[in-house]
Order: sequence, then structure tokens, then C-alpha cells
Amino acid sequence: MKNARMIWMVLLLMAGSLALVLAQDTPVDRVNVPLTDPSRPVMLKIGLVSGSITVKGAAMKEVIVEARVRASEDDEEKSERRGGLKLIPNNNTGLTVEEDDNVVSVGTAMRGGGSRTVDLTLRVPTNCSMHLSTVNDGNIEVENVNGDLEVNCTNGSVKLLGISGSAVAHALNEDLTATFVKINPQKSMSFSSLNGKIDVTLPSDLKANVYTKSDQGEIYSDFDLKVLTENIAPSPIVQANKGKKGKFRVSIERAVRATINGGGQELQFTNFNGDIYIRKGK
Repeated sequence: MKNARMIWMVLLLMAGSLALVLAQDTPVDRVNVPLTDPSRPVMLKIGLVSGSITVKGAAMKEVIVEARVRASEDDEEKSERRGGLKLIPNNNTGLTVEEDDNVVSVGTAMRGGGSRTVDLTLRVPTNCSMHLSTVNDGNIEVENVNGDLEVNCTNGSVKLLGISGSAVAHALNEDLTATFVKINPQKSMSFSSLNGKIDVTLPSDLKANVYTKSDQGEIYSDFDLKVLTENIAPSPIVQANKGKKGKFRVSIERAVRATINGGGQELQFTNFNGDIYIRKGK
């Protein structure tokens, strides 16, 4: 029994030491951002070239930003190219934060003609609208906020969870998932992807006009959709061809227009290679 306890103590100490080493290897830059007027909603703006963005809403009166440089997978390769010299890591995130009249802008600096991969984690007041974008090596996740969201992720996934308000969201090459607790009936919404799945859950009492289109995928829903048209009318196009007879080209856009609960705000779902799921919340 004593030997077993000793083994567990050693394992715990080793785990703690490993966590400490990892924490030291990837330091975190943290900024507490005071707001001009904490009683008013916040606008958050973030644009990254490389990295993930995670935002969580909470009952608070400031914005907390944490930035961490992600370890590069080709550090060893770089060392080999430099005659075996050891690479001394540069963990400076280059974090920049500005606040002006409740508009908080966050970014990271460039280095070496490109961008370091920096992951951002933020906590914000619940009433917060956002413009978020990232291009490479990162996903975007937003949780528990009330506001209007514009989200664009080129090579990662998008997750919007527990959202009240509206969203215009695009995930080019990965999945897009969104769950709404409440929506703003005065705002149109759009969800799009090229190579990922679109999965959106909406309140059961939603009233909307819906446009859905997936070139290579299927469309599924447990709402009682009243389909208005299955195929938008073809648009003939006559094309000149260097002295030859004109060619008549017809393009039929396969789409579905429908209403939910009699119609209302405009919702658009467009995809190319993935399926579309429109779910009824419980």
C-alpha cells in the first residue's frame, strides 16, 4: 500500500512538473481592457492571419484578452537548415489591443515577412457584437453572447454556441456549427461553406423566409418548411466565340426557397460540397 501511494505521489509530481514546463515554454500575454461605458454593449473586432479565436461571454464589465504563441512544427527543420544551431524561441505574441468608445480592436504583429501563429482567448460582457476573421491554422469559437456576429474562417471551423442575436458566418473549408437561443427578427442571417458541413439550430418559434442551396450535398430539416420553389428559373446566356456561331448556355441553380411558420426574416444557407442541417431547438 505504501509503495502504491509513493508511486502515485511521484506520478503527480511528474505531471505537475510537466505542466509547469509547458506553461513556461508557452507564456501567455494577458490584457484587461477597461470599457468607456460598461453599461453599453461592446463591439469586438479581431483579424488574424494565423491562429485561433475563442470568445466566451460572461457577466463582466471589462474585456480580458489572452494571447499565446503556438509552437512551430518546423523548428527542428529550421535548426537543420542553420547548421544544427538551436533555435531560440521567440514567444512574443505581438499583441495589440485598442479600446475606443466600447469598440475593442485586437491584433497580432507580423514577423519574418509572415505571421506567427497566435491563439487568442477572450472573455467579454454578454452583450457583445463581433467582427472576427482568421485565415490559417485556426478555428473560431464564440459562446454565450448577445449581439450581431460577422465571422469568417478560411481554413478552420466555426462554432457559435448559445447565441442570442444574429450571425453572418462563413467557413470556407471546414464545418460551420451554430446554436441560437434567441434571434433578432430584424436582422437577416447567412451561413455558408465550400467544403464543410453547415449545422444550425434555431428557436422553434422562428418565423423566416429560407433560401438553401447545396451543389454536391443534401439539405435536411425538422422544421415544417413550406417549399415555394425547388429550382430557380434558368438564366440563358448567349456567349460570343471568335467568329463562330454564338453558343447558348443555360445554367440552372438548384436551390430551395421555403417559409417557416408563415415567413419572416431572411435566412440563407449556401454550400458546395457539404450537407446543410437546419434544426429546431428544444
